[in-house]
Amino acid sequence: MAGRGELTDAAWRRIEPLLPQVDGRGRPWRDHRQVVNGVLWRLRTGAPWRDLPDRFGPWKTAYERFARWEAHGTWARLLELFRSAMTRWAGWNGPSPSTPPAVDSTINRVHQHAVGARKKGMANGDELEDPGRSQARQALGRSRGGLTTKVHLAVDGRGLPLSIVLTPGNVNDATAFGQVLDGIRTPSLGTGRPRTTPDRVLGDTAYSSRAIRHLLRRRGIAATIPERRDQAANRHRRGALGGRPPAFDKVTYRDRNVVERCFARLKQFRAIATRFDKLGDRYRAGVVTASLILWLRESTGDHLSDRP
Repeated sequence: MAGRGELTDAAWRRIEPLLPQVDGRGRPWRDHRQVVNGVLWRLRTGAPWRDLPDRFGPWKTAYERFARWEAHGTWARLLELFRSAMTRWAGWNGPSPSTPPAVDSTINRVHQHAVGARKKGMANGDELEDPGRSQARQALGRSRGGLTTKVHLAVDGRGLPLSIVLTPGNVNDATAFGQVLDGIRTPSLGTGRPRTTPDRVLGDTAYSSRAIRHLLRRRGIAATIPERRDQAANRHRRGALGGRPPAFDKVTYRDRNVVERCFARLKQFRAIATRFDKLGDRYRAGVVTASLILWLRESTGDHLSDRP
């Protein structure tokens, strides 16, 4: 029987065929399910890797496999493959590819142990990289509240992640909108390529900028983004020169709350709600892995791991 927060038999049957397979050469790998459950335990608790319980095997094995799969892009490929498999699965009653994605961001605090990643040149004696640039490269931003990391998401109609982008916490949401939009890959119901251009995008007032509206208009994407009060006041002040207000559908905008619910579910993983990883790519791999679990829960209908 699977323990709390571990992969159930139904979830394992879905994900096992997508994992890297042993080619028979070299030393045999430790069981994938045991190692993945160890990775999930660490994501759920936020504990140091060295505190991994013995039932998951050596902590170093779990950490190295997590890091190796992050470096090879395995976690990201798993998420994309699973999304495609679930869309084409006959029993899947999830949102259709035409469901408009919702975009938003959340700020997560950075633990003191996540600071101090190796700077450029420390290993070979070259000139050190500027600390500010190093922090920006690791998606660390400083504000009055301390160091933070911002997670930008695009989610589908059920609040399941489609695109994940990391930036420093002091970066404006509109700055990362293009990256989030470029990362959307909606699997098609047939055998064709995934869709990269949704019919519509939902966003809050943080994305109400002329540049974003022009970008969406060029790509033929409808925008459901409310106008900010200062923009509306400036338009009224200019009179006829201010132009018409942007089109906005209040009924469609109500569906934007799915992205807020997605953040709430992701932050049930304590290693996501608080960043403990020094490297930005390592932290993003944790967000991708947690997103994969959300898709697994939705496809199997098993919400055992949702318990606190």
